[in-house]
Amino acid sequence: MSESLTKQLLIAMPSMEDPNFTRTVTVICEHNQHGAMGIIINQPTTMFVDELLRNLVDEDIHETENAGDRVKLAKHGPVYAGGPVHIDRGFILHDSDRQWPSTHIIDNDLKLTTSEDILFDIAQNKGPKNAIVALGYAGWGAGQLEQEISDNAWLTVPYEAEIVFETPIEQRWQSAATKIGVDLHLISNQTGHA
Repeated sequence: MSESLTKQLLIAMPSMEDPNFTRTVTVICEHNQHGAMGIIINQPTTMFVDELLRNLVDEDIHETENAGDRVKLAKHGPVYAGGPVHIDRGFILHDSDRQWPSTHIIDNDLKLTTSEDILFDIAQNKGPKNAIVALGYAGWGAGQLEQEISDNAWLTVPYEAEIVFETPIEQRWQSAATKIGVDLHLISNQTGHA
């Protein structure tokens, strides 16, 4: 492996045939000799974060039987389909200097947390400023991602927080490619050999 793709944005080319990755942008959270894992940031589900938080807070309150501690929840964005692996597990991609018990540091300004305590903090407005809550992740075995990139299935672009956390979801795929001067709408989705 020549260079780690950790903290790169992985953009699916128009020719991508796997329905799990069609027109996706994935933040690579870890990439080493054993493989890679990332979170897709532009596939919202029909569930919203405030619903998820309300369910967690209600369960917690029911268990503690302290109804006076109900938290008013602000409107939050959608829960994302983070990838086809472990779709029953939650992954929170976020900024923040703070760490939670299961926080994986991707870089100083980007982290991935899998523990439920960050969700309670988000519910109480004590969480990170920017966060993407996802179910599942994308994973590749050793050498698999490198091979797919050499087969022109993906483009890689340097991470940019604005694309991940601020750009409207439906614009993230093209906006990420624009950062390296590529208009994905002009690329044919047909592949061939010269």
